[in-house]
Amino acid sequence: MANRRWLLPEAIEDALPDDAARIEALRRCLLDEFSRHGYEFVIPPLLEYVESLLTGSSHDLDLRTFKLVDQLSGRSMGVRADITPQVTRIDAHLLNRGGVARLCYCGSTLHTLPGGFNATREPLQIGAELYGHEGLEADIEVIRVLAAALGLCNIAASRIDLGHVAVFRALARHAGLAPQVEEDLFDALQGKDLPTVRELVTGVSGPLREAFLALPGLYGDRDVLDQAEKILPNLPEISQALSDLRRLADALADLPLSFDLADLRGYDYHSGVVFAAYCSGNPGALALGGRYDNFGKAFGRARPATGFSMDLRELARLAPHDQGRAAILAPWPEDDALQAEALRLRAQGERVVLALPGHEGTWHEAGCDRILVRSGDNWIIEFLKED
Repeated sequence: MANRRWLLPEAIEDALPDDAARIEALRRCLLDEFSRHGYEFVIPPLLEYVESLLTGSSHDLDLRTFKLVDQLSGRSMGVRADITPQVTRIDAHLLNRGGVARLCYCGSTLHTLPGGFNATREPLQIGAELYGHEGLEADIEVIRVLAAALGLCNIAASRIDLGHVAVFRALARHAGLAPQVEEDLFDALQGKDLPTVRELVTGVSGPLREAFLALPGLYGDRDVLDQAEKILPNLPEISQALSDLRRLADALADLPLSFDLADLRGYDYHSGVVFAAYCSGNPGALALGGRYDNFGKAFGRARPATGFSMDLRELARLAPHDQGRAAILAPWPEDDALQAEALRLRAQGERVVLALPGHEGTWHEAGCDRILVRSGDNWIIEFLKED
């Protein structure tokens, strides 16, 4: 029987050197970009007490969270499945600023189940959040920061879908839906399952029923907003939501925007505009975001909030692969002159690897393609030849 001792759990994997290098390069690049926009880096803990980690969060997040018992206190702890609630806690409970706070983060999360086919259970989540401004200016900013981030990864967004949870909330409230029916209808709309939607709204009054049935088809370019205005009831919340989406369409006209009024991901905690970025050749969303005003109330301080997050592993998989420059082999034994030359080359950005004795013929696999050779009092770089 084969030794299975070193097998990893399902949907958990190592990042080997090439992948790890790409992930780390993107991490540095994106965090530097966020910093240039004024976003400050925070590092929340991997573990928290469950009552803190899941305060105000959705039932779905509870199901995705691994739980364990703290051996020091005996209390239940959770391994974070999403960093955004932690950053919200930091803004509301620790920073306690009166004005705008821009925060960014990057770290591992852990899910009890993979989010989809071939998905990892250990996403490396990176994102940016803006707190303290309730106007659409904040949503415009974070969507532009997202577009800039994807551009730095050399990933062209084929479309950025915009939606607004107020549309469904208004319809559900005026229809007087029972909580379970509302939840089932939400699931059906997410899957654009029109037969199930039709079944669930059988007892709803005519105009509201027709509005629910129309939602799955209200997606596409800006014309969708005009269609929605004609089809949906003239409710103040819906009118304001459509006005917000039109303003975003005007402000972000240079981006590949589309609209989907049945996109309700994060419905449990989102409060306004929601968005998702897609790229060609990838079936799922590459980035998810939106407004979640007052989520910080659970931590003692309600604040307007909007932001987005992405999986850095997925970004690295989709980004064009830059092999980078291979290393220079420095011959053994090392002396002061060689050490000085190696330091000079490293200062120029080169990778210089010392050729420890006894490993001849293996340096190509270690990433070396050149070798440092002494020529009198000088050093020259030649192509490395190995049998």
